[in-house]
Amino acid sequence: MKISKKGGITLFLGIAVVLAAVILFHTNPNADQQQELVKKAVSTAVILVSCIIFIKWYDKFTVLPVELWQSRHLIWKLAKNDFKKRYAGSYLGAFWAMAQPVVTVGMYYVVFDIIMGENASRTVADVPFVLFLTAGLVPWFFFSEALNNGTNALREYDYLVKKVVFKISILPIIKVIAATFIHLFFVLVLLVVAAVYGYYPTIYTVQLLYYSLCLFIFVLALSYTTCAVVVFFKDLAQIIGIALQIGMWATPILWDIETIGSHKWVSILKLNPLVYIVNGYRSAVYERQWFFEDFFSTMYFWIVTVLLFGIGALIFKRLKVHFADVL
Repeated sequence: MKISKKGGITLFLGIAVVLAAVILFHTNPNADQQQELVKKAVSTAVILVSCIIFIKWYDKFTVLPVELWQSRHLIWKLAKNDFKKRYAGSYLGAFWAMAQPVVTVGMYYVVFDIIMGENASRTVADVPFVLFLTAGLVPWFFFSEALNNGTNALREYDYLVKKVVFKISILPIIKVIAATFIHLFFVLVLLVVAAVYGYYPTIYTVQLLYYSLCLFIFVLALSYTTCAVVVFFKDLAQIIGIALQIGMWATPILWDIETIGSHKWVSILKLNPLVYIVNGYRSAVYERQWFFEDFFSTMYFWIVTVLLFGIGALIFKRLKVHFADVL
């Protein structure tokens, strides 16, 4: 008996839910039984509902990824051209993209490790503050640059939007990939800083690829919504700029979320998907922890990301017929 593609997805997700339930109800045996049971039951229910939603709207969720995959060669070519064009005409080229973040990290190092010295709080979570800070800034720099560039993708490439035969859905991912080139450089900077303080690469460091992929998909999901809306509501670009300023402080980049303890704000702050990313980068570099060990946070991040991607794809599809007229 043949199983349809959608039926296969349903079967796979059904098995995943069963496995999730088994894992959830057989972890942390020493935790408070009643509270832990409720937490696990709610988590399993959320996973089940998310799977049902994905199955129900499977075609709508997958149409955009399929279209991007079919255009992968064109996307890669345009992303490289976009990166080169950004620094065309300047003597130092891509150096300027790297200069500001490097200077930022360098200034923190000078202030906290050289000028203030022993009078400064030089360690956070038992690691040097500069390493703690760099591990948080590296994903944040990528997120802010990719979101800003992805938001303005349609307005920057308005001449391509007006072409009837051009697949404009590939424009946001072009900007995100272009931002990834600089991000790879800063990942190397992060590893160098970690090595300077005695934290050399281990098998856990491979997780930087996983968390970079998480961040890539998350910011791409946001970009499809923002780039579509900003065409009709140009003030959104300024709103995003302000939101990024607030978001940097709402994300544990300059501070450690574990120091808050059981404060009521912890649960609210952890709703920010970037908390998972930033903590993940730190775990990969110096905490020596696998991503699947934090099952709840991992499932929450991917559920939110997939939903945002589906919403972004739907908004983009509904509005794209009007892009050429407005631009």
